[in-house]
Amino acid sequence: MNVKKQLDQATLGSDTSAVALPPTFDSTAEARQYIKQRVAAAYRIFAHFGFDDGLAGHITARDPQHRDRFWVNPVGLYFGKMRASDLLCVDHDGQIVEGRGLVNRAAFAIHSRIHAARPDVTAIAHAHTRFGRAFSVLGRPLAPITQDACVFYENHAIYRTFSGVVEDVAEGDAIAQALGNNAAAILQNHGTLTVGTSVDAAAALFVSLERCCETQLLAEAAGTITAIPHDIATKTRQFNGSELVLWGNFQPLYQMILDRDPSFLD
Repeated sequence: MNVKKQLDQATLGSDTSAVALPPTFDSTAEARQYIKQRVAAAYRIFAHFGFDDGLAGHITARDPQHRDRFWVNPVGLYFGKMRASDLLCVDHDGQIVEGRGLVNRAAFAIHSRIHAARPDVTAIAHAHTRFGRAFSVLGRPLAPITQDACVFYENHAIYRTFSGVVEDVAEGDAIAQALGNNAAAILQNHGTLTVGTSVDAAAALFVSLERCCETQLLAEAAGTITAIPHDIATKTRQFNGSELVLWGNFQPLYQMILDRDPSFLD
């Protein structure tokens, strides 16, 4: 579905002059800087929501020119201080081709294999969050119990094997295989992971997934949950799970971080 058709379905009126839309670029360098700034902003948003936990968690974005390279955070730097210039460019062989610092071994093992397996994916987000971790121990998928949860209906996978800290690309391959063509995965006894065709989509989807895990845990603690019927859940996913809507959900979060401290742009 093209952007105009998605806008027509999601909004009223015809004046789009003030509507922010996904940008286009005149050069690879311009696209790369934009992507790096979005990644840095996403890290700060994760810090804002408390998704950072020691050395755990990573957000990556594929380089717009070199498809076998991705941008990632240097290990040990607080998410809330991340800048575009701090990011490292790593190839699928594990070589740092730009930037200074160390790369989390688990970040490379997981993200490099998903980027290799999913050429449609630009960005990947993974973290060990409070409600994501809690829900992951149940070893089952989210139920379509809210409008937001419908985005993940028949659109997320469960990776059921936990063998300790991910250190080997073989496990990264297994996670990529379990993810399949879905937009998210629950890593049992571990955490959650989302992917998208933009940094904005992957990060917004991750925030939503955490909230959906929280909602279901609360609802099940209170009583018996009622699922949305298959046809309605599917229709809702097709609308709210579109790339434009996912991209749009990131924009208020980006504006919040930009207003607080624009130094991530550096």
